[in-house]
Amino acid sequence: MRVAITGGAGFIGSNLALYLKRLGYEVTCIDNLSRSLEYNVRRLSLENIPLHVSDVRDFENLVGLIRGCDIVVHTAALIDVEESLKDPISYFENNAVGTAVVSKACVSANVERLVYISSAAVYGEPQKVPVEEIHPKNPLSPYGLSKLFGENIVELYSKVYRLKYVNLRLFNVFGPGQGSGGYAGVIAKFVKNVKCGQKPIVYGDGLQTRDFIHVGDVCHAIECSFKTEYVNETYNIGSGSETKIVDLAKKIMCLANVEGEPSFAPQRTGDVRFSCADISKAKKLLGFYPKISLDDGLKTLLEA
Repeated sequence: MRVAITGGAGFIGSNLALYLKRLGYEVTCIDNLSRSLEYNVRRLSLENIPLHVSDVRDFENLVGLIRGCDIVVHTAALIDVEESLKDPISYFENNAVGTAVVSKACVSANVERLVYISSAAVYGEPQKVPVEEIHPKNPLSPYGLSKLFGENIVELYSKVYRLKYVNLRLFNVFGPGQGSGGYAGVIAKFVKNVKCGQKPIVYGDGLQTRDFIHVGDVCHAIECSFKTEYVNETYNIGSGSETKIVDLAKKIMCLANVEGEPSFAPQRTGDVRFSCADISKAKKLLGFYPKISLDDGLKTLLEA
């Protein structure tokens, strides 16, 4: 099976490419390299995974790159909530317009299935947790809104052109190859802090919660979406467990043998208070079950 990954030199995209290659898939990566880490580009090269330097908004080039592929996984996106508040136009151009171009290209290239990587940011502040897929969408940032627009665009192309899709709403992903900047990179930031002999910086009172899922489990969920017969559906992908940010900081400090308490800073604009995924639908229809615990994932990062 041939799979093309947009944003293939990014955090999730590169991990997915390596994961699929080891399972025997024929993988092609597409990335404009605007925010890729050299570490991830090097990993792709070592595994002889093709990387085409191109922007997903270049329609003609994209059609040529994905023609003959069975599946396209669209991970390419800008992901920083704070940045999106300062530069919303870039987020809509990259995330919403980019997804429209990818969807159109999939139709033109006769791609069998599009897997769209969305975000829990589409929910905004949950009315209750864990959050089900039917929860109202009320994003608090241009980033979250751009991802919701992306979902709507993919669904529209499905209705009009019968493009098969699976939307995956990822919660807070962590693991190797993640930059220390950006909204979802709190674990990467904390790990970098303690490795540099600094204390993690917690924004607000630290009682806000997040659902952390290892990128290895995300790769497994994406592969499950290739095989499911339940297409044209949206699924939450998380661990199904909540962790307080202050507890996360203390856990990382403990594992790294750093004494004392974390540092605190004012609450950031656009951050939700509580977040936790209801993954019962993904378990039932995708056969997805997370396997990598938070502790095990943190230990691996700290030992790297």
